[in-house]
Amino acid sequence: MELLSNLALGFSHALTLTNLSYAFIGCLLGTLIGVLPGLGPLATISMLLPLTYVLPPDSALIMLAGIYYGAQYGGSTTAIVVNLPGESSSVVTAIDGHQLARQGRAGVALSTAAIGSFFAGCVATLAIAMFAPMLAEVAFEFGPKEYFALMVLGLLLATVLSDGPLLESIAMVVLGAMISLIGTDVNTGEQRFTFGISQLFDGIDFVPLAMGIFGFAEIVRNLHPNAEARSLLASKITSLFPTREDFRKMAAPILRGSALGTMLGVLPGGGAALASFASYSLEKKVSREPETFGKGAIAGVAGPESANNAAAQTSFIPLLTLGLPSNAVMALIIAAMMIHDIQPGPRVMTADPGLFWGLIASMWVGNLMLVLLNLPLVGLWVKLLTIPYRFLYPAILMFCCIGIFSLKNDTFEIYQAALFCIIGYAILQLKLPPAPLLMGLVLGPQVEENFRRAMLLARGDATVFFTSPLSASLLGIAVVMLVFMALPAIRARRKEALRE
Repeated sequence: MELLSNLALGFSHALTLTNLSYAFIGCLLGTLIGVLPGLGPLATISMLLPLTYVLPPDSALIMLAGIYYGAQYGGSTTAIVVNLPGESSSVVTAIDGHQLARQGRAGVALSTAAIGSFFAGCVATLAIAMFAPMLAEVAFEFGPKEYFALMVLGLLLATVLSDGPLLESIAMVVLGAMISLIGTDVNTGEQRFTFGISQLFDGIDFVPLAMGIFGFAEIVRNLHPNAEARSLLASKITSLFPTREDFRKMAAPILRGSALGTMLGVLPGGGAALASFASYSLEKKVSREPETFGKGAIAGVAGPESANNAAAQTSFIPLLTLGLPSNAVMALIIAAMMIHDIQPGPRVMTADPGLFWGLIASMWVGNLMLVLLNLPLVGLWVKLLTIPYRFLYPAILMFCCIGIFSLKNDTFEIYQAALFCIIGYAILQLKLPPAPLLMGLVLGPQVEENFRRAMLLARGDATVFFTSPLSASLLGIAVVMLVFMALPAIRARRKEALRE
């Protein structure tokens, strides 16, 4: 009964005209950037962060959430129709989805993706509503030492599950944490690494860094001459409705993909891409006809699309309950919460239940909007792919610079974004993983703050982290995981898995 009353509160917030409008805007933008290759939710949300200053907190978070899970829908459209995945999580969908399109069944593949995504989104949202309050109750038992251990474990998981070599991923986390040290020490009031520049006294602003590394750098990379190579499918989309046999083939993969994505989305560093790849591997192994995969198997579309959408939504669970971002996009949403003076973690549920449950209820509304948006507008999304990047991106850059300037009415913010654009482009060209850097930047201050607070309470006794069973267990898991990942055999298996 308590769950029903909480959901009733959530829907009373989510169904207001203002929040419905921003949910629609988020879903529309998410679909659009999912369709356009190279401009993913990470880059888009980093660009839109300045806009959240003028929005109500619940509207801002509903819109950003809609962009994130909406991108999973949009990415599948171009993956199926033109064999051009708009999102990394849609790469697997293109394998069988485009083959179905070449057989004249693009409409069936698109409907399968939409049905699977909608069902998985509903399952994942129900999982958030059921399990988030329980996790939040556990989180209230956390003190500084437990939070320190949790953040360390989260950072290590983010490096282990990132798409780069382990050592390079750890180095990027450390770099992000070092950047977070710039500014004024909150305990002593001393300036750290500011070089006397007054604009750095408050530290590196999150928005110029995220926009430079993930927004501008991606745009510059996609202006490369090779980035415009496309092969549009000439055949028209006819029937969108699957047959009874198609429904029979997609039912079990949708159920398995929803369950797998719901679990994997909670893992730090996991998320939609990991879930879709894992689901495709699972479907191929359990299928009675594995030879059909790669040739237009319905299960090869239904399973991964269900998994990536479920994972995109359950990644909100550690964010809302523990204040721990499970991926780089969740780190950006933490930044949006901080912009509105909202402390991520279990107190969100008690301090502002309307915001917490309104965000959860908006996911149901958003999933319904996405189904209604995606299928009728397939032709429009494909037409967008014919716009040359060199015309599309200058306008995006101009609006981004206006947004950055509006943060503090200071051109120094634009210079920072330009500097981080150069750094981000270098990171991409060197094939280093940029996401761990963002995780280090967001979690670095929390790791430092909780470490120093625990040490102050223990009067400098470092053994305090091992006196609590919970913090000792979390740190133990982190050490064991790091040792195992350093072993040559496991390191080789990880490289092989990432390559696949």
